[in-house]
Amino acid sequence: MEIILKEDIIGLGFKNDIVNVKNGYANNYLVPTGKAIYATASAKKQLAEDLRQKAHKLAKIKEEAEALAAKINAVPTLVIPMKVSATGTIYGSVNNVQIAQGLADNGIEIDRKKIVVGEVKAVGTYTASVKLHKEVTATVSFSVINDAEPQEETAPAEETVEAPAAEVETPAEEATETPAEA
Repeated sequence: MEIILKEDIIGLGFKNDIVNVKNGYANNYLVPTGKAIYATASAKKQLAEDLRQKAHKLAKIKEEAEALAAKINAVPTLVIPMKVSATGTIYGSVNNVQIAQGLADNGIEIDRKKIVVGEVKAVGTYTASVKLHKEVTATVSFSVINDAEPQEETAPAEETVEAPAAEVETPAEEATETPAEA
């Protein structure tokens, strides 16, 4: 029996596909639940007209997705600081929210649900994919670094703290001179 799918069904087909299924599957499940309609001649004509009208709109949406993909691919490597153990593994994980925030910092607003990040367990450079359209996917490279490294740059501030400590010794010498004068 030929039917027209009204939504994507895994293992069967995509929305607006005309597929052949067994009569019982169509009559008892797909049609009553609204997942499909019978593929009559008038339904096929209606589907063809709908697809013709939507084709122009879908082409425009795909062009916009391709332009956004080019913009995302041009973004330099994102830097994500994470706490790192002594063995080099990171605490926690890098997720799509951090990638979305990094892209937002570069002026590209992306829904975090469109970003797919693989498993990240150590410091290094990785890639994440951004699914913008059914046929368009962009990649973002990101680098996970140890967030303790910027703290090493603050080490000279500790040396600055030692210098006033030397000044504290000078008033202590003056304090010993004060009783000698008395």
